[in-house]
Amino acid sequence: MVKICLDYGGAWLGLMILSPLIYLFALLIRLDSPGPVFFRQERIGKDGKPFKSYKFRSMIDNATAFGLGLNVAVDDDRITRVGRFLRNTSLDELPQLFNVLKGEMSLVGPRPTLRYQVERYDAVQRRRLLVKPGITGWAQINGRNAIPWEERIRLDVWYVDNWSLGLDLTILARTLKTVLRREGLYGPEGVNYDFVGTAPPAREEQGERA
Repeated sequence: MVKICLDYGGAWLGLMILSPLIYLFALLIRLDSPGPVFFRQERIGKDGKPFKSYKFRSMIDNATAFGLGLNVAVDDDRITRVGRFLRNTSLDELPQLFNVLKGEMSLVGPRPTLRYQVERYDAVQRRRLLVKPGITGWAQINGRNAIPWEERIRLDVWYVDNWSLGLDLTILARTLKTVLRREGLYGPEGVNYDFVGTAPPAREEQGERA
């Protein structure tokens, strides 16, 4: 119950304080490139339940149909001018506060994942789905995109098995340092790791217009 109160209270407070920035970014995204303000994509949440995750659109419209598809590189020409700033500062994640208010996400937890990745999970990795996905998490402050997926999932499973309110508060505090230092935005040589699992993917998920 304390975690739920922290999620709802934190999300409301964040939206009230940051609402001017949200409106400003929405305007800048519209002016910068054609397409919607928000990028919506199916993600898999607690107990394997799918939901629509919200982010500010930081790439050209329908970007997953071009270039690296679902993967992203530091010099990716699909990233817009405003989008590069949003990604570098992690402000593209702000709209996920709405997912928290809808009860689909938590402030802290494993990052929401794609269906094809979940379909590749083994039994241990599926423990990652025992809690709500989070805007930030244990893996996010311990390497983020700079470490392979297998390590990220291992860290997320450790979080699930060792959760405490104190751990959540520690993660929230350390997230600020991670964001300010722009740590782990991309993988080695500026390209994020491809996901490798135990079974072939069923299909790639595409984002929706919003």
